[in-house]
Amino acid sequence: MKILLTGANGYIGTRLLPVLLEQGYEVVCMVRDPRRFALESDFGEKVKIITGDLLKPESLQNIPNDIEACYYLVHSMSGSGKDFSDLELQSAKNFVNAITTTQCKQVIYLTGIVNDAELSKHLSSRLAVEDELKNSGINYSILRAAIIIGSGSASFEIIRDLAEKLPVMVAPKWVRTKCQPIAIRDVLGYLCGVLANEQAYKQVFDIGGPDILTYKQMILQYAESRGLKRYIFTVPVLTPKLSSLWLNLVTAVPYSLARSLVDSMKVEVVCQNDAIKKVVPRNCLSYKEALKLAFEKIEQNSIVSSWKDALNRGYLETSFMDQVKVPQNGTVEYKVKMPFERKAEEVFENIWGIGGSRGWYYLDWLWSLRGFLDKMFGGVGTRRGRTSNVSLQAGDVLDFWRVLLADKAHKRLLLYAEMKVPGEAWLELKVVQHHNKSYLSQIATFRPHGLWGRVYWYAMFPFHLVLFKGMAKQITTYKPELPS
Repeated sequence: MKILLTGANGYIGTRLLPVLLEQGYEVVCMVRDPRRFALESDFGEKVKIITGDLLKPESLQNIPNDIEACYYLVHSMSGSGKDFSDLELQSAKNFVNAITTTQCKQVIYLTGIVNDAELSKHLSSRLAVEDELKNSGINYSILRAAIIIGSGSASFEIIRDLAEKLPVMVAPKWVRTKCQPIAIRDVLGYLCGVLANEQAYKQVFDIGGPDILTYKQMILQYAESRGLKRYIFTVPVLTPKLSSLWLNLVTAVPYSLARSLVDSMKVEVVCQNDAIKKVVPRNCLSYKEALKLAFEKIEQNSIVSSWKDALNRGYLETSFMDQVKVPQNGTVEYKVKMPFERKAEEVFENIWGIGGSRGWYYLDWLWSLRGFLDKMFGGVGTRRGRTSNVSLQAGDVLDFWRVLLADKAHKRLLLYAEMKVPGEAWLELKVVQHHNKSYLSQIATFRPHGLWGRVYWYAMFPFHLVLFKGMAKQITTYKPELPS
């Protein structure tokens, strides 16, 4: 059976793909940029990669005619423009127009629970997409979920940030809103369970775990599972905007995503029907079991995907891989070439481990300050850390950078800045050989936007002079502590 998987690079799609392959399906993955997918995946002949942009109908002609089912996993929580809902709906219409020309017999869509009378902007947009898919004339199976708990999920990471960092919280009243969290493992189970299941045709299901909890209860239960004592006091004076700023400063989420989440968190998301239990019988994990499973994945450094890897609207809305070739014209540079005597592999391992919990080797407090200032102005800050402490691949986040190229064979790492700056910035670290000597090459490149861009670069130059030279020295000499 041939299946079309949209959103194959997304949080759900990345995890669903290997499950489908294990069950013997042939999968066609539709992505906007196959270069990223090719770098991180090697699934053999059972996977075909096609290029398609749902806002460009002509690109959807690449969809094979002989697909029998498809997953529609394309949506965004970070869109904030006035035309956001229109773009999501147009994407769905273009998809429906393309898929109705194929042999597809079923469309499976994962969305949010929309049982409340007053929906947030994003949930309303999801409902409009749902209606468009229902009207396609193709058998649909709609799965509506509340928040998804799993390693790398936005909901889990926010709860984790709040519980780990704040012993006492003065929280907005939305922490008393009820929801029904579900483990990522159970979401994948339901997504596979409805596939080619005629009982699921033309059906809409609410899916959730066995627990109905408030956000306050989820934070406190998380803290309890980690042996932390936490206190939460709710106040009515925190407006949605203030709540979003608070969430932006305390957690890893950027302001645009924080605002969307706050709007959605005011809406109760609890299952109102249990029809899925008859169609796909399953004993779902409890909230605490889902937390335990998420931490097992984190401790094993086996986080398959993360919400943080989604591209940031306004920075890399188009193909981020187009930035791999660092421009030579209209740019300014700061270069450091640091010789070293030790093994080249050891120095590159230090490059490979940069950021996240290890930090940036030199003046970490300055990096943290830059990240805090970025957060204050609505940027991503440094709290996103790394998806994995042991691996890097194109598309990963690295604090307030995006990995463009992670080439272990040629000992080269190329990063693109997602912090708020009046221009574009790249940072390249690589190990080079010259006249039988080894060097660490570190190049910071900046393409300023207008006068303010140049003012910014020259104002920061004294800091770069100290920071990058010190960082290069530490990278060439750092020796990680061996576990006792």
